[in-house]
Amino acid sequence: MAGLILWSVHPALFYRPGGRLSLTELAAARLDGLVVEVGEGYMPADTVEGASARAAGVAALIPPRTAACGSTAAWIHGAGDAPPTIHHVRRTAATRMRVQVSARVLYHERRAAPEEVRVIHGVGVTTPLATAVDLLFAAALGDERDERWLRALLLTRPEIVAPLRDRVQEMPRRPGRRCAVGILASLPDVDAAHRAGTS
Repeated sequence: MAGLILWSVHPALFYRPGGRLSLTELAAARLDGLVVEVGEGYMPADTVEGASARAAGVAALIPPRTAACGSTAAWIHGAGDAPPTIHHVRRTAATRMRVQVSARVLYHERRAAPEEVRVIHGVGVTTPLATAVDLLFAAALGDERDERWLRALLLTRPEIVAPLRDRVQEMPRRPGRRCAVGILASLPDVDAAHRAGTS
């Protein structure tokens, strides 16, 4: 898989139930304030929960030759506090494939191009811009949850607001484009964050 490779959280700082500690032990440590839940795993409470930790937290749910996308990728990139209930993945393989996913994972057949993918902690993740495009057009089809994830992502990454607007302009025939433009125009707090980030 092509894409930018980012640093990983040290394995000693990430606990999966059934590894070094059982789920019962990790739950007790969480109640004592020693660890915090990050996706499907736990980290010491005094460590930083960055993209690498979040990617590690969902790594077991992302099948090979796919990349986290949509709300899952937005969460990995820093949007929101808790991960989405249903995780989203897109194929990165050049050919169609059969993917075994859990009931908590929604597989999207449309391929993520190599330039749209980063590898974070060994997990393919669509870039912030590609993620914003996915969320915007899903929101344009009426998914309010995706609009909330889009807003959270753009507030976290205001530097992608202008490239997102440009990308939408480059897609005159994509279904939902008119509604997507309207959604972008209706996000004044995102515009304010972008202006603050560029001043």
